[in-house]
Amino acid sequence: MALSVWIQAARPKTLIAAAAPVFVGTGLAAHLAEAVWLPALAALLGAILIQIGTNFANDYYDFVRGGDTQERVGPVRVTQAGLLPPAAVKRGMVLVLALAVLVGVYLVTVGGWLIVWIGTVSVAAAVLYTGGPYPLAYHGLGDVFVFVFFGLVAVGGTLYVQALSWPLDAWLAGAALGSLSTALLVVNNLRDIDTDARAGKRTLAVRIGPEGTKAEYVALLLVALAAPAVGVTLLGWPAAALASLLAVPLCWSPLRAVFGYREPSELIPALGATARVTAVYASLLALGLGLG
Repeated sequence: MALSVWIQAARPKTLIAAAAPVFVGTGLAAHLAEAVWLPALAALLGAILIQIGTNFANDYYDFVRGGDTQERVGPVRVTQAGLLPPAAVKRGMVLVLALAVLVGVYLVTVGGWLIVWIGTVSVAAAVLYTGGPYPLAYHGLGDVFVFVFFGLVAVGGTLYVQALSWPLDAWLAGAALGSLSTALLVVNNLRDIDTDARAGKRTLAVRIGPEGTKAEYVALLLVALAAPAVGVTLLGWPAAALASLLAVPLCWSPLRAVFGYREPSELIPALGATARVTAVYASLLALGLGLG
């Protein structure tokens, strides 16, 4: 099977959601004079592997559950498109998540039993997001999953394996990155709101409707953009952390698309634009924290 198809299945453009909180967690560790690079790199590798495993799981389980149909608008899902057989995608999911567990073994030697619990729950959630008897994404819990695991847990866990502490700073930074990662999911679910509803996939977007979903998107951006000011004012973050607010102008393009779209396909560029906001914000916040 062509390597290019597996790369397509891994959805490289989504990996910023895995990498961004690790960058910020490491920047926070540097701010606290606790940065340790080998655990930081292991955390990055583990996060990326879990993201890829989640993508494989979504590709497989959405297909077998009937959530992916020919009506769906957006990037190609390799199982639904017939580019890879379902069994192969499922084996790929197991392999990638097993590699994530191996990385986790090293992190456990650094961080102890807390990392055992974080790793176990993270790998389980990667599958249960669309798999298992009660798939989170099908019951409106996908937004909570992303906020917690791609924000609070990812930032806090990255800091913990370096500093062996989980201060209030990590919760604030985690909420910021969790909000941006969730904003990515919100655009995706807004685009798929009609096809998800017909397939019985009751995402939060399906439950609260287009207008509620647009309001959620704005609220998530505001949480992220408020976090640096709160950190500088109340937690002693360096003023350089405010450099992350240079991402504000980049928010205009996805906001305009979210509020002005007429066809679902018009939201596809908003996904890329939101990913750029996340990448720029996370990079500048990490640098501001680490170098300020």
